Amino acid sequence: MKSISFIFAYLFLTCGLSALDFQETKKLAEGGSVLAQSELGDRYYYGIGVPQDDKEAVKWYRKSAEQGSAKAQYNLGVMYANGEGVPPR
Repeated sequence: MKSISFIFAYLFLTCGLSALDFQETKKLAEGGSVLAQSELGDRYYYGIGVPQDDKEAVKWYRKSAEQGSAKAQYNLGVMYANGEGVPPR
């Protein structure tokens, strides 16, 4: 499923903050940017420019979701539903 979604994620990322390098995006995310936090979640989930890491994706999606990002809330919910990067139930 990730391979099909990768195309959509790539297209989304190329239209947003993805023009910024990883370090700049991470700096913005650590500073509280909801969009940057969600993008880091995408980058880690799909392994775009960083090693694929579901736990890091959950971390960044959660930070963005807690600030009200519907996209991050959805992505976090999908990860929980699929048991990706979260403790097993």
